[in-house]
Amino acid sequence: MTITLYNTLTRKKEPFVPLEEGKVKMYVCGPTVYNYIHIGNARPAIVYDTVRKYLEYKGYDVHYVSNFTDVDDKLIKAANELGEEVPVIAERFIKAYFEDVGSLGCSKADCHPRVTENMDDIIDFIQTLIDKGYAYEADGDVYYKTRSFKDYGKLSHQSIDELRSGARIQVGEKKEDALDFALWKSAKENEISWESPWGKGRPGWHIECSAMARKYLGDSIDIHAGGQDLTFPHHENEIAQSEALTGKPFAKYWLHNGYINIDNEKMSKSLGNFVLVHDIIKEHDPQVLRFFMLSVHYRHPINYSVELLENTKNAFGRLKTAYSNLRHRLKSSTNLTEGDSEWLEKIEEQRKAFETAMDDDFNTANAISVLFDLAKHANYYLQEKNTAEHVIQAFLNLFDEICSVLGFSLQEQELLDAEIEELIEKRNEARRNRDFATSDQIRDQLKSMNIILEDTPQGTRWKRGES
Repeated sequence: MTITLYNTLTRKKEPFVPLEEGKVKMYVCGPTVYNYIHIGNARPAIVYDTVRKYLEYKGYDVHYVSNFTDVDDKLIKAANELGEEVPVIAERFIKAYFEDVGSLGCSKADCHPRVTENMDDIIDFIQTLIDKGYAYEADGDVYYKTRSFKDYGKLSHQSIDELRSGARIQVGEKKEDALDFALWKSAKENEISWESPWGKGRPGWHIECSAMARKYLGDSIDIHAGGQDLTFPHHENEIAQSEALTGKPFAKYWLHNGYINIDNEKMSKSLGNFVLVHDIIKEHDPQVLRFFMLSVHYRHPINYSVELLENTKNAFGRLKTAYSNLRHRLKSSTNLTEGDSEWLEKIEEQRKAFETAMDDDFNTANAISVLFDLAKHANYYLQEKNTAEHVIQAFLNLFDEICSVLGFSLQEQELLDAEIEELIEKRNEARRNRDFATSDQIRDQLKSMNIILEDTPQGTRWKRGES
């Protein structure tokens, strides 16, 4: 069956036909690295990692690029507040990003380009737009002539006249038209900057992705993806810049994931409901958070709460129990069975159901329902008087296959002795610093992994509990 996906550009589901047979060029807008990522940033990372994994499962050679915006207003503000250089802050939070999304089961992209490493390409891109009459310089700033691109608004499905009526030129701006947007910003005093034909400055946000997508993937790509909030103006402006420069379609398919609400309210710093992934995964299994995210179709909004995450943990636990019971029974199967072919057919039906779900616009919610159906069949099978190794192995194999695409594992992870000792030392340090919250969190983490601690006058001892 052919994969169909919802294309924001056409507002309909379309069969997926890559530009080059068997190959997929995919660009996903990455984070601005001025802080730890919040739960809203985690959703596109998880969603498009899963899309990539499924395309690879279907046999496509996927070239996946996701950028880092490592210079912009937010980074400069953070640098000024902390008294540090912009590159130092960017490096710190790029490292933290990889740690956080890595714990969520996300693989690294084939390439993670940074704005600061691609400045020459960005400047060349801007200059070509000027040469072609799509942009103009004004006192050290460069602006894109939005009205010069006749298809502007085709992604967000807005007419340029509608947009113009709500647009205003702010004080200090040098643009000719309220709809024009910055490609290059002249440097302010004591601000990080680069030399350019228009004087010292730095790029605007939109041009960065256009330049990096072209450099690493070519003039036209298969899939461009990101959060729903990027549709306008970011992705709209990317199209205008890229297609003006090349005269070719920029991206064939545009995918956008839905928003995340916190306790039924929009996440915002002013409401105090700004949830960082870095904090969540200290208290909750990151696999459960990924499972939670994928339990809703990527285009739909998600409501996050600790209560809902706990419910998800219980559901995830039921799958792990079914998987564990299969592994346990594998050792004691007699193979004195009849009707193996019927059970193998049921397993194959679940494989087809999984692919049907994912082929339909990467419907991970339905794919997870298949996992529960598979667990139900497995539980029924284990009630049989006799079981066969090859049937149980077929159940386990399909669980592993589906879970590898969805990016989590049902296998119990056993800590190595060295890892246990390291966690105990972190707990000891937390206790010395009277940080009892961290100390208790580590103790509970170890307990959940069947490690029992005993605090003695001679220090902390540990042992593995009875499984």
